[in-house]
Amino acid sequence: MTTGNDLKIKIFADGANVDEMKKVYSEGIVSGFTTNPTLMKKDGVKDYVAFAKNVLSEIKDMPISFEVFTDDFESMERQANVIAGWGDNVYIKIPVTNTKDQTSYELINKLSSNGLKLNVTAILTTEQVKKVYESLDKKTPSIISVFAGRIADTGRDPIPYMKENIEIVRDSESVELLWASSRELLNIIQAEECGCHIITVTNDLLKKLKMVGKDLKELSLDTVKMFYNDAKSAGYDF
Repeated sequence: MTTGNDLKIKIFADGANVDEMKKVYSEGIVSGFTTNPTLMKKDGVKDYVAFAKNVLSEIKDMPISFEVFTDDFESMERQANVIAGWGDNVYIKIPVTNTKDQTSYELINKLSSNGLKLNVTAILTTEQVKKVYESLDKKTPSIISVFAGRIADTGRDPIPYMKENIEIVRDSESVELLWASSRELLNIIQAEECGCHIITVTNDLLKKLKMVGKDLKELSLDTVKMFYNDAKSAGYDF
């Protein structure tokens, strides 16, 4: 049975809580970080630039992805160039389309060809993976983020999709496939078995990493103890 120490896949922490990001960084349990505007809003981030520079003041040697937040490609390009200037370890998250369903492939090619490290995000189809891969400059490090968790949310098994997607990027030394929107710890094992290079994991799931490979009989006893202690502390009796 695989344990946490056996994992070869790179685990990126997904969130926007500065204290938690710095904590897991200091603990050495992740290989990188991703953020997005939704997570930042959830964690109460008011100043995007101040947030990013706060994080980057301490985390300088691991990839960190920050997303553009405009909807037209000219503004995306401007924001991407600004974000790229925040640090050598910064990846710029570019959505695969804008809200009008206009594809970002031309912009992706331009930015990647100019040496900007991209994390192309919000991808769900294999056709999108193919188009993004074709658009990327293979001399520039980049990440293709496929939202496997959202595929699963539709009742589809994401594993066949991710296996097909890894074949698209397999021959590249610069393009990495990322399993995004993890829903449970099992996704880490699934992503590794599919051959994915990276998986994003929320802080809640990171706290469960020690559970990987745990003896099931021992876990059964822990569960019984939990129910007993909770009933006792609540004062239940009849």
